[in-house]
Amino acid sequence: MQAPKTSFLERLSMPGRLVAFLLVSLVAGVLAAATLIPVAAVAATGTDMGVEVLDQLPDELETGPLDEGSKIYSADGVLLATFYAENRVPVKLDAISQNMQDAIVSIEDARFFEHNGIDFKGVARAFASNASGSDTQGASTLTMQYVNNVLISRDIAAGKGGSDLTLSGTKDLGDKLREAKLSVAVENQYSKEEILEGYLNIVLFSGQTYGVEAAARSFFGVSAAELTPAQSAMLAGMVQSPSVYNPFTNPEGTQERRDTVLAAMLKNGKISQAEYEEAVATGLNLNPQTVTSGCTGAENAQYFCSYVEQTILQSDAFGSSVKERARLLARGGLTIRTTLDSRLQAEAQKQIEAQVPVGDPSGAGSSLVSVEPGTGKILAMAQNTEYTPEPGAGRTQLNFNVDADMGGTPYGFQPGSTMKPFTTAEWLQSGHGLNDTIDASRTSYPAGFKWKASCLGGSAEFDEWKFKNASEGYERSMTVSQGLTSSVNTATVAQAAQLDLCDIRDTATSMGIHRAVDGEPLEVISPSFVLGGQEVSPLTMASAYATFASGGQYCEPTALTEVTDRQGNAYDIPQQDCRQAISADVAAAVTLPLQNLVKGSPGSIHPIGVPAAAKTGTTDLSEQTWTVGYTTGIATASWVGNWNSYSSLNNQEINGVTRSYVDGSALAGAQWTGYMSSIAALYDAEAFASVPNSML
Repeated sequence: MQAPKTSFLERLSMPGRLVAFLLVSLVAGVLAAATLIPVAAVAATGTDMGVEVLDQLPDELETGPLDEGSKIYSADGVLLATFYAENRVPVKLDAISQNMQDAIVSIEDARFFEHNGIDFKGVARAFASNASGSDTQGASTLTMQYVNNVLISRDIAAGKGGSDLTLSGTKDLGDKLREAKLSVAVENQYSKEEILEGYLNIVLFSGQTYGVEAAARSFFGVSAAELTPAQSAMLAGMVQSPSVYNPFTNPEGTQERRDTVLAAMLKNGKISQAEYEEAVATGLNLNPQTVTSGCTGAENAQYFCSYVEQTILQSDAFGSSVKERARLLARGGLTIRTTLDSRLQAEAQKQIEAQVPVGDPSGAGSSLVSVEPGTGKILAMAQNTEYTPEPGAGRTQLNFNVDADMGGTPYGFQPGSTMKPFTTAEWLQSGHGLNDTIDASRTSYPAGFKWKASCLGGSAEFDEWKFKNASEGYERSMTVSQGLTSSVNTATVAQAAQLDLCDIRDTATSMGIHRAVDGEPLEVISPSFVLGGQEVSPLTMASAYATFASGGQYCEPTALTEVTDRQGNAYDIPQQDCRQAISADVAAAVTLPLQNLVKGSPGSIHPIGVPAAAKTGTTDLSEQTWTVGYTTGIATASWVGNWNSYSSLNNQEINGVTRSYVDGSALAGAQWTGYMSSIAALYDAEAFASVPNSML
């Protein structure tokens, strides 16, 4: 059984308790407590007793680093989001206006530059005021307030909360006496300027706004160095009671308190009579600049921000538990540099909203995600919703572009015909060629048909499978290349019927294809997976197609380039993870028919001014539609579909237009083409490698 907790005073001797009781009563201005002790009885105990009391108290304040929010930046230095538990921007004293320094000293501790941490004149004044009953005063100095804030901040950083914190109004006499001695110790350890700087950086101004720099930005939209006497007086007045003197909820009370501070500044000779009169004649003149914590506060790239947040929370590099990593993100002052290109991000968002605007009555979802071939760097990640937990049209925190475990939809989306190139890749790896002629006339395979499946004991039999092509007239013989360019289902299935289904699955897996629901490889439970019958995420598809663009090299998608703490120390982050998934010859061969698709300009797809390859995909009833394609420098997956119901896009009014049939070349193709046409030249856009004769 754990021993009961004993307070500091209980551990002191009786004479020590008497000295402590009187001293704290004086410092706190608690007249009633002081009058319970005969002063003569205390004095009779002698000097040794006072020494005993002080010797049992700590004599050094462990300050530690202030809580500071973490910031996420794009690759080109654009601030994307700030995460904080306490909105604070630490600054040096010379970056804080003299007006602000004078205001806080005038109202909180006019004798700050004269005392040694405990203002005994102030104690006497407070004692006399309390004794007369005219007013209830304390004698807490700026140094003592600083000590109190440091102790609270230290406890919060240690994970303490609730009743474990010694907040004002909950302290016992031991707490107060400890703070008194620590105040003297701080005065011996630091200069007055250092103490004032520390106080102005740690003190609470309102809500989650801590420190004068964050307060100046939040209420006036200026830096602490630019604060006027009136602005400084308002902020200085707020620290006494941040919840009461809130200019948004109590403007009259806040202005009255501001004017009290201005009067104190005038009395102490910090402003002239003219400056005082000018200041009190003004209103509060707020210019609020709210900084919302987390990805909901990001002005753009909210869903990429969410992906970065999930990356941090799931990495052991940032702590041993999710709770520890979240605390580091909110309080550790991390600088997180990412792979995002803000130019591409802006264009992606523009193209998405041009096709399916945010909050479109259809409820259709839309997304674009780009990665860099050969590195896996995520360059853009956009969608047509607002990132928020609040319900409503066009609002969700689900990230359409990523797997479920990274904040995506529960299952992902069926990719349709964008899965076909992986069957062709395995066809080529198995020694066949692009110009091989196949019989694409078959539209069904009976139950009992023996499919090759080495992972299922050599072969497998499934239920009868019937399917059809998107357009009539393709049930005939054709080359493999023609079948892929024209997206002929019967051609792809004819290839699969000659191959090992498990080998097709394994080739796709080597290129990063996996189920969005659990990250596992596709299941060989039906041959329909070769036509896109299992759900994946757009990021998975973009990364897989980047393999074709990079000569067969697959790279795991990555969002982080550098993470450092406030001292500049770097964290270990996942390194670039690339592997040769297919040969360069196979990659070049698959690219050829996909180039021909772009040149053929189906639907809204058309040449983009540089060599490009792409594939469209459409599920049976147009529930999900895709265009996935690439240049040598950028691979992009474009998706438009229903994310909260499995209903068709056909005959639905989307962005004011109703279409009887929506395929992958329509909306998804339009936003892919518009986007890639605008940004492809910003990255490498060379001619693709030629196809060796052995692949033809």
